[in-house]
Amino acid sequence: MASPPRRVSSLLYSLSPLLLSRSSYTYSSIIHALPFCPPLFLSPFLSLSSSSMAPELQQEEDYITGPEAPHKTRVTVVGSGNWGSVAAKLIASNTLRLSSFHDEVRMWVFEETLPSGEKLTDAINRNNENVKYLPGIKLGKNVVADPDLENAVNGANMLVFVTPHQFMEGICRRLVGKVKADVEAISLIKGMEVKMEGPCMISTLISQQLGINCCVLMGANIANEIAVEKFSEATVGYRENKEIAQKWVQLFSTSYFIVTPIQDVEGVELCGTLKNVVAIAAGFVDGLEMGNNTKAAIMRIGLREMKAFSKMLFSSVKDTTFFESCGVADLITTCLGGRNRKVAEAFARSGGKRSFDELEAEMLQGQKLQGVSTAKEVYEVLSHRGWLDFFPLFATVHEICIGTLPPSAIVEHSERTPKI
Repeated sequence: MASPPRRVSSLLYSLSPLLLSRSSYTYSSIIHALPFCPPLFLSPFLSLSSSSMAPELQQEEDYITGPEAPHKTRVTVVGSGNWGSVAAKLIASNTLRLSSFHDEVRMWVFEETLPSGEKLTDAINRNNENVKYLPGIKLGKNVVADPDLENAVNGANMLVFVTPHQFMEGICRRLVGKVKADVEAISLIKGMEVKMEGPCMISTLISQQLGINCCVLMGANIANEIAVEKFSEATVGYRENKEIAQKWVQLFSTSYFIVTPIQDVEGVELCGTLKNVVAIAAGFVDGLEMGNNTKAAIMRIGLREMKAFSKMLFSSVKDTTFFESCGVADLITTCLGGRNRKVAEAFARSGGKRSFDELEAEMLQGQKLQGVSTAKEVYEVLSHRGWLDFFPLFATVHEICIGTLPPSAIVEHSERTPKI
């Protein structure tokens, strides 16, 4: 009888004696040790630096213990929705294990009162789970919810921002002067701010307003699946400091959540932002029961527009970024199972008669859509720069969302041949 398929995480563990050995193992010797695996499949996992491996595969010899131990790094998660809670769970599992980090992970919670009358923060701390946004999942006893933003970030050396993007400008204003210049940040936020002078990515907003470096983490990451520890990947985008990128990789990585760093902040962040617009289009296709061929075509066209828009805004964006988890993988999973697709499907089934605000409130239990607001922001950029004819899919999604066009127009955009 054939052996059952092995999880990729198990495969990584099977490699650990080779990867952690001081011997000079070559690429080919590792491949020969695993003849059942093609080299192309293994190549992302075989760097001897093991930067993107599950942290159990990494040695911790660089960490000093005892009287000479360096100051321990404190981490705060700014945000406590579905994805924010999962991020806190991932991080908390690693801060307990890594000696360079303080055990406690603080999580800022936008305070709410539950139907029972209990404060959400109190419920999280009492139950060790986010009973509203991630019920049934234990976050880790070292996660401490805090409704006071300034107190939550006080003393933190690493800040993880994971809130709806439309709230970030206000959050940053509240934190001005409250964060030290040597603090490192990472944004898990999909979206952008559109200002008179042009679009501003959330990582740039954080860096400019708080005066700190900000990386980004994006990927094919449906939060509920990661919460129950199903295998997934993500991409960390960094600017210049690869060492801090490796530290973020170490903080997020687990045996079921593999993280890879690449030097392309704008590319990674725009992939995470723009895929939500394409997911809205995919939802329209599902709601109108147009079939898998149509949906695949919409996804392909969407990926083409994502790449073109990103490179027209930032010439530094790399083509290879679109083949990372933050690119095509995130696009696929969001168009198959994300909340933007789900609500857009309901919108199309109603013939556009029910608003996205109404459907969001009914279907998402307090979570926020990103695709509709991002489509509006992208449309503003396209209109201001005279690029509407270059991006017929992006333009059509926004026009359907605001009621200018019916949902069925999502496939008629092909008549407007892009000039890319």
